[in-house]
Amino acid sequence: MKLSHIPLRLATGSFILNSGLGKMQLDADSAAGMQQMAKNAVPQVGNLDPKEFGKYLSYAETALGAALLAPFIPSRLAGLGLTAFSAGLIMMYLKTPGMTQDDGVRPSADGTAVAKDVWMLGIGLSMVLDSRTKAAKK
Repeated sequence: MKLSHIPLRLATGSFILNSGLGKMQLDADSAAGMQQMAKNAVPQVGNLDPKEFGKYLSYAETALGAALLAPFIPSRLAGLGLTAFSAGLIMMYLKTPGMTQDDGVRPSADGTAVAKDVWMLGIGLSMVLDSRTKAAKK
């Protein structure tokens, strides 16, 4: 892991880990609301029971957060996980009605909380590309 990746991994890893741990005891109504939004991006999640969806989401966020915080996980691998996760969030943001203004890109008041996840996509891509550049130089 490069020294310059430590702040990126600490900030995103602790945020995502906290989010995942907070979803461990998610009630069925909250899980169903999250599932409904996720279904806009990935229709297959609609086949899951809401409580099951909440449990899987919690596990995924906890695992990703822990991977970002673990120094023995290569930055490229952690960055790939973060990129995939945040790309899903951005897709959900773009496909959920009411999240964007009329142009379909800029966030509405309701979409601002999710639109900010574009920063995680940038961090993930930076970690992947930076690791890739280092490997190419060798």
